[in-house]
Amino acid sequence: MDRDWAQSFVDEWVRAWNDHDVERVLEHFHDDAVFTSPVAALLVEGSGGVIRGRAALRHYWSEGLRRIPDLHFEVVGVYVGVRTVVINYRNQRGGMVSEVLTFDGELAVEGHGTYMGGGENPSGARTD
Repeated sequence: MDRDWAQSFVDEWVRAWNDHDVERVLEHFHDDAVFTSPVAALLVEGSGGVIRGRAALRHYWSEGLRRIPDLHFEVVGVYVGVRTVVINYRNQRGGMVSEVLTFDGELAVEGHGTYMGGGENPSGARTD
């Protein structure tokens, strides 16, 4: 994977999230992408933290933005592998997060949200 391409991807990814533009974030994901996150387990009943497909990602991320109206990410580091990019960032609560994305070409086919220290609700999303 090309480092410049990965950095460009991350720059657009963080702008889309900070603009709360789910459709722009989704443009970078394959129709059949799978995403795992402990936050998904809290926000999407019955998911077990596993979200499958772009439509389900749209629902999950839209719900997350509804429950976290002050969502904001600050990228701390970008790590590039063969087909993988890890985005290390600080969220709106100051929590450290790493998003691990695996690509097929220029689209993410798999992603994993991971949170330092875990905790019952690492994102700060309201669960009501």
